[in-house]
Amino acid sequence: MGMQYDSDQIAQILPHRYPFALVDKIVDGEPGRWAKGVKCVTVNEPFFQGHFPQKHVMPGVLLIEALAQVGGVAVLAVPEDRGKLAFLGRVKDARFKRQVVPGDVVELECRLTKRKGPIGVGECVATVDGETAVTAELTFAIR
Repeated sequence: MGMQYDSDQIAQILPHRYPFALVDKIVDGEPGRWAKGVKCVTVNEPFFQGHFPQKHVMPGVLLIEALAQVGGVAVLAVPEDRGKLAFLGRVKDARFKRQVVPGDVVELECRLTKRKGPIGVGECVATVDGETAVTAELTFAIR
């Protein structure tokens, strides 16, 4: 096992706080290369009040954000990038293949495929029970 961070340790790396702290823990990874995290979805999430009141579905944009946060941990866990911010610069080829609903445990993985100066690119996938929910290529700007 590589990197392992609980929510308090993630908060030391990422600036996100409630209601935008979307990763519960990092379960594996290698700083600067990849990270795997978990989001446990509950009916108490604030976005379910309006998305949708009659059928709770986690918004796709928040799944992309959760993937970006896992990628941010992978990028910012490198000692020379600690204390910096990883901004989401681009979302490419996002595909939504499965709805995410209360009770789901979402596994989030981001593998960094390119890094040139302050720009990094990651191939990301979110799965639930082994079934792909979202895939996307995300570009990060590290500042």
